[in-house]
Amino acid sequence: MAQIYERVALIGLGLIASSMYWAMKRAGVAGEVTGYARTSGTRDVAREIGLCDRVCESAAEACEGADLVVLCVPVGAMKEVAAEIAPVLKPGATLSDVGSVKGAVIAAVAPHLPKGVHFVPAHPLAGTEHSGPRSGFAELFDNRWCLIVPQEGSDRTAVERLEAFWQSLGANTDEMDAEHHDLVLAVTSHAPHLIAYTMVGVADDLRRVTDSEVIKYSAAGFRDFTRIAASDPTMWRDVFLNNRQATLEILGRFTEELFALQRAIRTGDGDHLHAYFTRTRAIRRGIIEAGQDTDAPDFGRARRP
Repeated sequence: MAQIYERVALIGLGLIASSMYWAMKRAGVAGEVTGYARTSGTRDVAREIGLCDRVCESAAEACEGADLVVLCVPVGAMKEVAAEIAPVLKPGATLSDVGSVKGAVIAAVAPHLPKGVHFVPAHPLAGTEHSGPRSGFAELFDNRWCLIVPQEGSDRTAVERLEAFWQSLGANTDEMDAEHHDLVLAVTSHAPHLIAYTMVGVADDLRRVTDSEVIKYSAAGFRDFTRIAASDPTMWRDVFLNNRQATLEILGRFTEELFALQRAIRTGDGDHLHAYFTRTRAIRRGIIEAGQDTDAPDFGRARRP
């Protein structure tokens, strides 16, 4: 595949950035890839495993001369990093990110942009419960979606170039405005994560069920709640604090639905329960038909001996 950017800078070297690097190398779409991580330990690991062509000692050093800069840091750190790298961003460069909240990121980053730099926010809808530079792999974005969130007046050439870049990493792309993005993600990601954290917390607090029983007898539903709840706590703290309105709206709707189900269970309304479960089951079928998961047993995981 032809080179899309001569130099790409990755700021933050966790799961997404490391997967981007390996996917870029697989596709051959970037000349040099520089990287920076806040902690020296993470930078050392990156050098040890060959993550990035050059690991730098500051974000500014990594971004100097880059054609594409991607902020792969928690949402709460975007403002500080944007302010630090702004003086070295070259005219014509594209600045993007991978944050799962867009409204707050735009508000934090946009004021620091130098004239002539194209800001094109993005969000790859891919991940695992693992974090850190060792967790990345080239196939993470294959057949997943990356939402591109252009700003009013965004340079179309820069937008289309970034879309081609994400497609080269294996992703499907779509464009969406920031407000709608944040509502969609509150439904598909943010609220489900909060519910998962809550269920695991309830199990921890329920003293009539011992810790050993929770671990030993975890059925598929609870087990996969724990997988979600193992996600990076700093990232998810920032997500909820920066997407409050949409998340609270969806949690309000969730509470209403939960009360209706409580009432159906209490009154023995089996017809309501059956109709509700039938309707929601169709969503799962739709996800499988869209190629976003597998209908194999055990949540699509290979069984280990």
